[in-house]
Amino acid sequence: MAHNRYSAHSLDYNTYSNPDQSKGDKMMYQGNGNNGPNNYDEYMQQEEEWEREGLLDPAWEKQQRKTFTAWCNSHLRKAGTQIDNIEEDFQNGLKLMLLLEILSGEQLPKPDRGKMRFHKIANVNKALDFIASKGVRLVSIGAEEIVDGNVKMTLGMIWTIILRFAIQDISVDEMTAKDGLLLWCQRKTAPYKNVNVQNFHISWKDGLAFCALIHRHRPDLIDYNKLSKANPLQNLNLAFDIAEKYLDIPRMLDAEEIVANERPDERSIITYVSSYYHHFTHAQEAESAAQRIGRALKGRQGNEDLENEYDRLASDLLGWIQRTTPWLENRTTDNTLPGVRKKLDEFRTYRTQHKPPRVSQKGELETAFNTLQTKLRLQNRPPYMPKEGRMVSDIANAWKNLENAERGFEDWLLSEMMRLERLDRLAQKFKRKADIHEEWSKGKEELLSRNDYRNATLSEVRALKRKHEAFESDLAVHQERVEQIAAIAEELNKLGYHDSPAINQRCQRICSHWDRIGSLTVQRRQGIDEVEKVLERVDTLHLDFAKRVSPFNNWLDGAREDLVDMFIVHTIEATQGLINDHETFKTTLVEADKEFRTLLGLFQEVQRFAQQHNIPGAMENPYTNMTAQEVTNKWNEVRQLVPRRDQALQQEMMKQQQNERIRRQFAEKANVVGPWIEKQLDIVASIGMGVHKSLEDALGKLRACRTAVEAFRPHIDELEQYHQAEQEAIILENKYTKYTMETLRVGWEQLLTSINRNINEVENQILTRDSKGITSEQLNEYRLSFNHFDKNRTGRLTPEEFKACLLSLGHNVRNDKQGETLFRKIMSQVDPNMTGYVKFESFLDYFTRQATETDSADQLIESFRVLAQDRPYIMPDDLRRELPPDQAEYCIRKMQPFHGPGAPPQALDYGSFARTLYQF
Repeated sequence: MAHNRYSAHSLDYNTYSNPDQSKGDKMMYQGNGNNGPNNYDEYMQQEEEWEREGLLDPAWEKQQRKTFTAWCNSHLRKAGTQIDNIEEDFQNGLKLMLLLEILSGEQLPKPDRGKMRFHKIANVNKALDFIASKGVRLVSIGAEEIVDGNVKMTLGMIWTIILRFAIQDISVDEMTAKDGLLLWCQRKTAPYKNVNVQNFHISWKDGLAFCALIHRHRPDLIDYNKLSKANPLQNLNLAFDIAEKYLDIPRMLDAEEIVANERPDERSIITYVSSYYHHFTHAQEAESAAQRIGRALKGRQGNEDLENEYDRLASDLLGWIQRTTPWLENRTTDNTLPGVRKKLDEFRTYRTQHKPPRVSQKGELETAFNTLQTKLRLQNRPPYMPKEGRMVSDIANAWKNLENAERGFEDWLLSEMMRLERLDRLAQKFKRKADIHEEWSKGKEELLSRNDYRNATLSEVRALKRKHEAFESDLAVHQERVEQIAAIAEELNKLGYHDSPAINQRCQRICSHWDRIGSLTVQRRQGIDEVEKVLERVDTLHLDFAKRVSPFNNWLDGAREDLVDMFIVHTIEATQGLINDHETFKTTLVEADKEFRTLLGLFQEVQRFAQQHNIPGAMENPYTNMTAQEVTNKWNEVRQLVPRRDQALQQEMMKQQQNERIRRQFAEKANVVGPWIEKQLDIVASIGMGVHKSLEDALGKLRACRTAVEAFRPHIDELEQYHQAEQEAIILENKYTKYTMETLRVGWEQLLTSINRNINEVENQILTRDSKGITSEQLNEYRLSFNHFDKNRTGRLTPEEFKACLLSLGHNVRNDKQGETLFRKIMSQVDPNMTGYVKFESFLDYFTRQATETDSADQLIESFRVLAQDRPYIMPDDLRRELPPDQAEYCIRKMQPFHGPGAPPQALDYGSFARTLYQF
C-alpha cells in the first residue's frame, strides 16, 4: 500500500449510486492526493468489489445504518444530543454541522434557523463546504440528496466523514489509515490463539478478535482462556457488552447480523474497530501523561517534606543555641563556693547530656540540606532557600558563637572555685588569728589602767616594772600578729570576699583596741618609772622565770598556731617541702624540752624556797601572769599536735600521690586517643579527596570508619571519667600529655562531623551518577580534575581555581566582557548561595547536567494537556480519574483557578502550575 494513503482523499463513491444510473452520473468522492496511480487504482478496485457485493446483498445498508448512527451518537452525546434516523435527522443540516464542529474542534459558520427547504440546503452546503476545506472533494453529491433523505448518499457522506476524522490520522510505523489500523489489530492480537486478522470482514465473525483486543489492553475485563471459537454469537455479544459498559464504546454492530452474513460489511467493522483504536491509544497517552505528572508531583511533595523537616530542625537548633549562648556568656556568680560548684555541675550536664544530641542534630540538618539541594538539582528545580535567619551559614555562625562562649567557661569556673576556696581559707585564718588576739587582749585595757604601783613596796614596784617590761615584750611580739590580721583583711577585700564588711568591722575593732593598748602601755610605763626610784628590791628568781617564760610562751603559741595552720598545695614536691619543714621543726623540740624543764625547775625551786622559809605570797610571781601549770598545759598540747601534724601531712602526701596517678591515668589514655583521632581525620580526608575504584567502595570505607568511630566511643567516655576525676581533685595541669579534654572533644566532634559530611557527599554523588548515567571512570576523571586545582585540599575551589579548571577542560571562557558575563552565569549555577567557592557536588552537577535530559515545564504542560483532552484547563474530576489520590489532591490544592473564556466553574490552570515547578 502507498504511504499516507488518506493524507489526501481520492475515493470514488460508486457504492452509493443508484443501480439504474449511468456510470457517468455516479457520485464521486475525490481528493487532491499525491499517491501514485497504481496504489490508487488498486484501492478503487477493492472498493468497487465491495460495492457490487453490497448491491447484491442489501444487508450492508442495514449494518451501516446502525453502525454509522451509533458512531455519530458517540460524538453528538458530547453536546447532549443524538440522532435516531440517519437519513432524516441530518436533513436540516443542523446536527450535521454540530457533528463536524465536535469532530474538528472548530466553529462552522452560523446555521440558518428557518424550516424552509432552502434553509436546510444552505446548512447542508455549509457542512459540505467545511468537508471540502479539509482537503476532501465531493463529486456528484449535493445538498439536495441529503435534504431529500437519500439513504445511500447520506451513508456515503457519513463514511467520508469517518474516513477523514477517524481513520485518516491512524498511523502505525509507516502504515496509515486503513492499512495502519489493520497492522495495529494484527500486532495486538498476534499472541492470541484462534485469532488471525487479515481483513475487516470475515476475520471478525467469530468475535475472538474483538475479545483479544479488549483482553490485550484490559485483561481484567475478559478471561480469554475460557472463550471458544465455536461460540461466535456469545463472543461477539460479550465483546460488545464489555466495550459499551467499561470502555464507553457504544454498540455499533449487531452480533446476529455478523454471524448470519457470509461476509460482514467492512466499513461498519472498520468504523467500530477504529473506536477501539482511539480509546486504547488515548488511554495509553493519558497513562503516560499521568506517570509524568506523578513523577513531577512525587518529587515536589518529597522536596516539600524535606524543606519542612529542615525548617523544623533549624528552628529547634537555633532556639536551643539562642537559649544556651547567653548562659555560657554569663561569667558572674553569687561569689560563694556552693554556687560555683552548682554552676560547674550544670556545665558538666550541658557537656555530657545536652550538647552531644545537638551536635548530631546539626549533622542531620546539614545532611538534610545537602540531600534536598542535590534532589532539586537532579529534578531541574531551583535551589531551596531557607527562611531568613535559618540558612546553613546562619546556623554555622550561631554554632560558632556558642563554641566561642563555651571556650574557657570551664576553666573560668575552676579558677573561680579556687579563688573562693582561697578566700574561704583566708577567712578561716583571719578568724583564727583574730580569736587568738582577742583572747590575748581581753582585760589588757583594765590591767594597764590600774594604779596599783603607787601603793606598792619597792619590790612590788620593781616587780610591776619588770612585769610591764615583759608585757611590752609580749606586745611587740603581738604587733606582728595584728599586722598579719590587717594584711589578711586587706587581701580579702582585694579578692572580693562576700562577707568583707564583717571582716573589715572586726579588723577595725582590733586595730582600734590595739592603739588604745599601746597608749595605755606608754602611760603605765611612765608611772612605774616615776615610782621605781623609790622601790629597789627585786625578786631575782621570779624575774628569771618571767624572762624565760615569756619567749617560751610565745614560741609555744607560734608552734601551736603553725601546727594547726591549714595548708594549700597541688604537687607532691610542695607537700614534701611541708614535711621537710615539719621534720626541721621537730628537731627543735629537744631544746624546747630543755627550756621547759628549766622553767619547771625554777618554779619548783621557788616552791621549795617558799616552803622552806614560809614566805607568804611567795608563789605569786610579780613579773608574769604565766604559771607553770599554763606552760605545762601548752607544752603538752604542742607535743600532742606534732603527731597530728605528721598524720595530716602524710594524708596530704597520699592525696597528692593519688592526684599524680590520676594525671598519669588521664595522660596515658589521652596519648592513645589523641593520635587515633588525628589518624582517623587523615583517613577520612584522604577518602573524601581521593580517587576510588567506585563510589560504593568509598562509601563502604567511610561507613567502616563510622563503625570504627562508634566502636571507639567507650574510650572517649572513659577519658571523660578520668577528666571528671581531675576536676574533682582540682588538677589544673598535666605535664605528662599535650592533650587536654577540650582539644580531644573538639577533635572528636570534628571527626564525627567529617565522616557524616563525607558520607552524605558520596551518597549525593551516587545519586547524581545514577540519575545522570555517568560511569565510575568519568566520575574519577572529574575528581582528578577537581583535585588538581584544589591545591590546599580544602574540598572546594575558589572562583579563580574553578575558572582555570573550566579552561583546562575545554570551556571557552574568554578574558573579555562577554567571557566575564558567561562566567558569572556559570557561577550562579554552581554557587547559588554566593558562598564564594565551588564544592565538588556542584562541580560534578554542572559538568553532567548538560549531558542528560530532564523533564521540562513544556513537557509537563503537554502531559496535562493530554489529560485535559486538549483543553487549556483541567477539571478536578480529570485529575482524580488519572492520578493517584494524594497527587490529585495536591494538584487541586496548588493549582490556581482558570479564568479563560468559556471556562466552567472549578476549572484549574495547569499551565501556570507546571511553570512554577520549574521556575528558577
